[in-house]
Amino acid sequence: MIVGLLVEMAADALGERMALGPRNGGVTFAELGLRARRVARLLDESAGDRIGFLDLNTDAFPLAMLGAALAGKPFAPLNYRMTDSQLRAVLRRLAPATVVAGPETAARIPQVDGVSVLPRESLLTTAADSGAQPLEGRDTDPDSVAVLLFTSGTTGEPKAAVLRHRNLTSYIISSIDFAGAGEDEAALVSVPPYHIAAVSAVLSNLYSGRRVVRLESFDAARWTGLIRSEAITHAMVVPTMLGRILDDLDGAPDGEHRILPSLRSISYGGGPMPLPLIERALDRLPEVDFVNAYGLTETSSTIAVLGPEDHRTAFGATAASVKARLGSVGRPLPSVEVSIRDLDGEPVADGVRGEIWVRGDQVSGEYIGRRATDDDGWFHTRDAGSLDADGFLYVYGRLDDVIVRGGENLSPGEIEACLLEHVDVAEAAVFGIPDPEWGEVVAAAVVLDPRATAGADELREHVRVHLRSTCVPARLEIRAELPYTETGKVLRRVLRDEFTATTIGAVNGSSSCT
Repeated sequence: MIVGLLVEMAADALGERMALGPRNGGVTFAELGLRARRVARLLDESAGDRIGFLDLNTDAFPLAMLGAALAGKPFAPLNYRMTDSQLRAVLRRLAPATVVAGPETAARIPQVDGVSVLPRESLLTTAADSGAQPLEGRDTDPDSVAVLLFTSGTTGEPKAAVLRHRNLTSYIISSIDFAGAGEDEAALVSVPPYHIAAVSAVLSNLYSGRRVVRLESFDAARWTGLIRSEAITHAMVVPTMLGRILDDLDGAPDGEHRILPSLRSISYGGGPMPLPLIERALDRLPEVDFVNAYGLTETSSTIAVLGPEDHRTAFGATAASVKARLGSVGRPLPSVEVSIRDLDGEPVADGVRGEIWVRGDQVSGEYIGRRATDDDGWFHTRDAGSLDADGFLYVYGRLDDVIVRGGENLSPGEIEACLLEHVDVAEAAVFGIPDPEWGEVVAAAVVLDPRATAGADELREHVRVHLRSTCVPARLEIRAELPYTETGKVLRRVLRDEFTATTIGAVNGSSSCT
């Protein structure tokens, strides 16, 4: 199956149901299908073999993505937070291409041979023009490329993950009920366009029949305001967003601004969810269903889900083994296989940590010019994880982030989780820094709750008591804020570079890590 068929199915079956924009004056599914085909003709006639997208989270994004799919051209949403040099390098690799750009981003596109700019407003005007001719009857190979997603490039040249039509449609068909959403359901999408969650949001809401409202860039007050004004029922956030949303609700005056009456479900992902934060959310919003969705770009989004009942059961449990599931990402989807393997590629026992391997039709495991799956179709995620006896998957972070102290491998995620269990800690990032004696030692940057009184020594002692002495940060700094990507991932490498650049004399308490 191809992405274009999903568009046609939704347009034919859902007709006059509202698909995009405000509940009063938005775009119906039938009209969305027509607008996507008008954009498809525009993109089909544009220069280049690929369609780039460099813009904020506007309604141009789904139209450009669906139009490119109908035109049979690969679609590449680009990270507008890349440096100019990174953007230039990516555009050279994308050429020949047409790039859809908003007024805020078009000026950043340099003169690159084979790259032309299509202004956002031109695309939107064509889409809404009843006189514009739609593209009809284009055949597309399910094995052709639908989406290219470039990494941020913070550690080298960005990789371009390849998602084919069959990968994306396999994920949607196996995980979403066609037209399963009620007519009153609406989703608020606030993740940036260059993230796999944004791609899957377009397709999953299209296929389920749910109206979509888009927030150009996240702001907690605007987010809660749209939830109320647009009667939003479903939303997806990253952990940092959820914390700010709860702060906004708790800081509002008594009355209607402290509640979100229409909201039924919040899904989250994109990074580890601190246990205290999800416990706070479950307590603060007991009527909302929470869903933890774990996946990767290379797997066409979600491969494991911790559902609403799993959340409530774990939150109210007294048995430690059940309560621990709140820190898991749930069980793998039935459509994928997940295995935990050791360094030799051998499966490990329940509860033993190793590398997460995944296999299934939705799994691409492919980059431009390189396949990343083995001969049996397994994609080695480079994420550390374990499976318990009941099939719940636990993720401990990237294997590349493991701290090797004196030959012992330490998990940053485990130490971060321990710090976050301290009542005074709001945010934490743990990473390794070079050390002449141990090779690497543990370092931590922590943001405290505004009412907190804990100091660095107390936090180090907290880690010692709850973990072990080798996990105690040799250097711990309390900061006003941590650096994050727009999708909620803490930038450990930025912190590591800052810590490493300081003098050896700034190391505080290295003798505690013995």
